[in-house]
Amino acid sequence: TFDFAVKRQTLLELLDFVGSGSVRFTEPAVLEMCRMFAVNLFIVFPPSYRENDGDDNEPMVYDLLVKFITSSCLDAKMSKKYLNHGFILRLLDLFDSEDPRERECLKTVLHRLYGKFMVHRPFIRKSMSNIFYRFVFETEKHGGIAELLEVFGSIVSGFALPLKEEHKMFLWRVLIPLHKAKSLGSYFQQLIITYCVTQFVDKEPKLGSVVVNGLLKFWPVTNSQKEVMFIGEVEEVVEGMSVVEFRKVMVPLFLRVACCVNSCHFQVSERALFLWSNDQIVNLVAHNREAILPIMFAALEKNAENHWNQSVLNLTLNVRKMFCEMDEDLFMSCHARYQEEEAKQCSVMEKRKETWARLESAASMKPVTGKTAVLVTPSATSIAC
Repeated sequence: TFDFAVKRQTLLELLDFVGSGSVRFTEPAVLEMCRMFAVNLFIVFPPSYRENDGDDNEPMVYDLLVKFITSSCLDAKMSKKYLNHGFILRLLDLFDSEDPRERECLKTVLHRLYGKFMVHRPFIRKSMSNIFYRFVFETEKHGGIAELLEVFGSIVSGFALPLKEEHKMFLWRVLIPLHKAKSLGSYFQQLIITYCVTQFVDKEPKLGSVVVNGLLKFWPVTNSQKEVMFIGEVEEVVEGMSVVEFRKVMVPLFLRVACCVNSCHFQVSERALFLWSNDQIVNLVAHNREAILPIMFAALEKNAENHWNQSVLNLTLNVRKMFCEMDEDLFMSCHARYQEEEAKQCSVMEKRKETWARLESAASMKPVTGKTAVLVTPSATSIAC
């Protein structure tokens, strides 16, 4: 039987030796180290299953790999043919592990690989993109999307300005479509607030309108939890937009916000109304109130008249008051227009009711023949419920 204690002792000795930085690694030594990593890490198991083979030394192997990659004794130019594309692909495959501890180790390894081997950077970005593509457009199943996004977030932070077209396409083709996955909640923080999307917008504010248009394209109209997340992201992105960029998207954006304000789900309505608690957004709205208030007015009035939730009702009244203080003349103009529209709607409804009443009366008075349709009213039925 295999002696795991001996293996553990050997790994400890290797960790000490690599950490000491006393001798530069020769090519045969690098080859043997890479073979050892492959044997210990790239183990094929059935999907979503890892056997307990009694070996608890895997974390030490990852520690050794990190120390090996970051060692000043490792020559990147010489070792790149062993820590090659095949090695990187097999390492990326391991991110689908169900063990979060392993994914954390892999995240550190990938960080160090990307930092040390500049020659492999385009390949690493492309390979990560392929994993995201497969997840978004094919499987929607992958255990390590959050960790991969964290790595990519650190990569984005190092992008030079102006951003290359390749990087902008990654935002549009990968990061934006990632919003449509059902499991968005499991990687939302890595995707949005802390890492990728906001870093793109911070580096190039013109991309703010691109992100907002993408969010509107994939807006989850039937999923309230995701709607709340989307509204939060919209706030993060709009907060950093210039007035010029904001004007490009304000009409479709506030048409969607108005729908959210009128949502029967109180958390969606509440989160949309909380946008007016953000000073930067209020400032943008104030500069463009002539376009935004007419869009929002009907939604606010309907909420004020009959929304079931008291918190939403209070927030609605606060936002109405804010708009009134911004521009009272515009507010009163919108109010008059709203009353006119409501009167027209009431008139149309009354005419419709009268038309149906006449039809019912005519149908009830007409003699019934074999080919005549009969209008059946609830009181005329004799079926017992």
